[in-house]
Amino acid sequence: MQEITRLFDFPYYQLEKFNLEKALVTKYDGDWVATSTQEYVDKANAISRALLRMGVKPNDKIAIISMTNRTEWNIMDIGVLQIGAQNVPIYPTISEEDYQYILNHSEAKYCFVSCNEVHKKIIAVQSELETVKEIYSFDQLTNCKNWNEVLEKGADTSNMDDVEKLKDAVKPNDLATLIYTSGTTGKPKGVMLSHHNIVSNTFQSSERVPLNDGVSVAMSFLPVCHIYERMLMYLYQYKGVSIYFAPIDKISEYLKEVKPEIMTAVPRLLEKVYDKIIARGADLTGIKRAIFFWAVNVGLQYEPYGQNGWLYERKLALARKLIFSKWKEALGGNLKLIASGSAALQPRLARIFNAAEMGVMEGYGLTETSPVVSVNDMRNHGFRIGSVGKPLKDTEVKIAEDGEICIKGPQVMMGYYKDPERTAQVLIEGYFHTGDIGELDNDGFLKITDRKKEMFKTSGGKYVAPQLLENRFKQSLFIEQIMVVGEGEKMPAAIIQPNFEFLHDWASRHYRKFTDNQDLVKDRKVIARFQEEIDKANEDFAKWEKVKQFRMTPDVWSVEEGHLTPTLKLRRKIIKSKYLDLYNDIYGH
Repeated sequence: MQEITRLFDFPYYQLEKFNLEKALVTKYDGDWVATSTQEYVDKANAISRALLRMGVKPNDKIAIISMTNRTEWNIMDIGVLQIGAQNVPIYPTISEEDYQYILNHSEAKYCFVSCNEVHKKIIAVQSELETVKEIYSFDQLTNCKNWNEVLEKGADTSNMDDVEKLKDAVKPNDLATLIYTSGTTGKPKGVMLSHHNIVSNTFQSSERVPLNDGVSVAMSFLPVCHIYERMLMYLYQYKGVSIYFAPIDKISEYLKEVKPEIMTAVPRLLEKVYDKIIARGADLTGIKRAIFFWAVNVGLQYEPYGQNGWLYERKLALARKLIFSKWKEALGGNLKLIASGSAALQPRLARIFNAAEMGVMEGYGLTETSPVVSVNDMRNHGFRIGSVGKPLKDTEVKIAEDGEICIKGPQVMMGYYKDPERTAQVLIEGYFHTGDIGELDNDGFLKITDRKKEMFKTSGGKYVAPQLLENRFKQSLFIEQIMVVGEGEKMPAAIIQPNFEFLHDWASRHYRKFTDNQDLVKDRKVIARFQEEIDKANEDFAKWEKVKQFRMTPDVWSVEEGHLTPTLKLRRKIIKSKYLDLYNDIYGH
């Protein structure tokens, strides 16, 4: 059996052990098109042969930029890696300026894009690109070469021996990929991950994922340019799981068609699913409505392992039968596991989804740790709501004196590309300093409490952890995004982006119809309703932490407008500068 020590060993292992008919499945023009494991390997080899003919050498960088996850991405990935070159995946939604910076900083030789939208951004900066020889597109475009030309260039197998030699020369500790993290400040940093970093993380994470090897089905829609989804792709290949790709706006439709057992999600997505379900329940009347909200209330009290006692378990069984089974059906009917990462998960979401037998398991990791550090696992009492689970095998978690989480393990990055200074700031005596604040409980479960850089002091000298407050406030159906502010000020306050869909609906049901967001966020009754939500959430916090004032923005916060990073984290400095007038109004500056 093929031993896996490098990333391109995964498809060969799958070929030997499972040989799937449907290894990678993408929808084109309304039809699902499956690529078998054999075809996947054959096409990856054709890409390798072509790249050699195009002058690509070991340690050259190839950029791949795709708006959605798709079969071509995986084929390119293996084709690039097995000749000792490196794959540089790039977030499609970043600015043209960042495109230019990353392509030049990585010295990318070729660039593969998914579609016209990405191609336009590259074209806009093409004259500034120093090393890119050619751009190829996965979609058929009139003004760009197609990736099929590369596959055709590799159809001739006469240089396959050269590919094999280069494959044999790749060592586990060699650089595999550069992943540029979209920092909330400054230029993106190129995280260097070796084959061993990601392979070890794949193996250790796979021990926490209960899958039926060779028969399970996964749906993939989180961006594969992020190491989280990418590591899971290798994990699926290792476990013989068929991977179906979905664009983020088609998830609910595709879930019903594909009926996957596993998918990954970010808390924001789960919040949206939950809010939609609650909104539907609110439209019910009479006894149906009463039963719906009774079941929700039961779900929100959920604790694993029967901790609530037999009477609760009886109620839960009834709630599952009457209500939760329908929720499950709406998400395909087969979902057993949803791995949640990239931001803190509200405990109520962990409770309700697990009550509905869709096991949301929260984990923790960073690009610099390939990514998983710890993750919950329903088996062997490895699941605790409000925690990110226990650290993986061979991973040491140390809490520094100031509460910072420090990591040592095989998944810790090689460093930042061409940046020894920044590397030295975070890699100290073998430990990666995460910048996150957390604690380990007596049973070894890790809890994340905040970002070191985001905690602030009020003028009264009291520390405030904004993420804790923000997660509590976002439990309100009225609030889509919230940023707690107040560094050096007399009290914490908040800038809020309402959930406009819900708010317009609420206003027209209780009050009157608004035509635009501007009038809505300034309306007296709307502000009073938000004050109720703020007061309710404030009850959970100490006097100095309570949000004393808030202002609402009429805009929807987005990646495109710069409010959020591609992983949907708040860009605090940018949000503050955009709404400086609201900030000054709060504090009377």
